[in-house]
Amino acid sequence: MCRNIKRLYNFDPPATEAEVAAAALQFVRKLSGFTKPSQVNEAAFNTAVDEVAAVSQRLLQSLQTQAKPRNRETEALNAQARSAQRFKPS
Repeated sequence: MCRNIKRLYNFDPPATEAEVAAAALQFVRKLSGFTKPSQVNEAAFNTAVDEVAAVSQRLLQSLQTQAKPRNRETEALNAQARSAQRFKPS
């Protein structure tokens, strides 16, 4: 899985449309292999991003859990700690 795509489900506050769109863009970039598509492929690329974002938003809204929502700040601190450990100089 692409490391740039972040978990968006079960957060307080919920994921924004911008976060879902950014994840959709990263997914379509990974899938297509294009960072920036050519003019010929731009319409198809943008349509795919919009469709993936819409499906992702519906998925996030339809999921159910009994777990407590995650705290964004705590998750960010944990990610920073994991990153620091992973890239710790030898």
